[in-house]
Amino acid sequence: MRTDSDTWDLASSVGATATMVAAQRALAASASLIDDPFAAPLVRAVGYDVYTRLVDGQIPVTGDSEFDPDRMARGMAVRTRFYDRFFVEATESGIRQAVIVAAGLDARAYRLPWPAGTVVYEVDMPEVIDFKTSTLAKLGAEPTAERRTVAVDLRDDWPAALRAAGFDTDAAAAWSAEGLVVYLPPDAQDALFDNITALSAAGSRLACEFVPDTTIFADERWRAHHERMSGLGFDIDFNELVYHFERSHIVEYLTRHRWQVSHCTVAQLHAANGFVYPDDDVAAAFADVTYLSAVLGG
Repeated sequence: MRTDSDTWDLASSVGATATMVAAQRALAASASLIDDPFAAPLVRAVGYDVYTRLVDGQIPVTGDSEFDPDRMARGMAVRTRFYDRFFVEATESGIRQAVIVAAGLDARAYRLPWPAGTVVYEVDMPEVIDFKTSTLAKLGAEPTAERRTVAVDLRDDWPAALRAAGFDTDAAAAWSAEGLVVYLPPDAQDALFDNITALSAAGSRLACEFVPDTTIFADERWRAHHERMSGLGFDIDFNELVYHFERSHIVEYLTRHRWQVSHCTVAQLHAANGFVYPDDDVAAAFADVTYLSAVLGG
């Protein structure tokens, strides 16, 4: 279970979810649903057995198994396209600094077509930043923007570290908090958005997704699915990683803090991408997972 002072790496606790997401991005890239040539080699470098086998196609697909790599690929394609499009549209509007909070194994600084003069800040634990930087360097990868790493625990004074790295609070920024807020305690969630708001000039943009009710991870529909998947080696138990406390509704919270918010459910986002949202108990349980983008008013 999580504690306020817990630690992790890319193969343990909440850190392993970054490897899981990268593995699913690799599936989406292999299916030509997204363009991410770095996801699979990053996963292999981590060495988490089940996810290495996943990206290498070594987990058998059987008729009676819960394992469906095509479904994983489509689900992650929807999520990845959402954030890719967010950053592309932000830079098309003239924004030239982006902040990827809890960057994990995200390789957008290396693969998106950033306009000249764009600075991409990646905020994450020092060990995660060092691992990704050295692994991509060994692959000969070069950032497509000016990449500045901010190696800091989000429980520490990350705004000060971001400013020290050159972040300009007088210029609009594009912020992403992908796959993050569900792992934050309620007060830390509010603090995250308070800090982002305080650091942001008018016209700044923000994207994230959230689970309206985290008790879904204790729901019998999810628990049964998790038990079946754990037999294949997928042993990350989200119920032990998320914080199950009442928290602010993010759309309402941001709206009160001068953000103009647009949002849609994961089911709606599937439809917008031309995919059929699955029709089963697990999909129904997560159908209200919400993606949002917001613009800060003056």
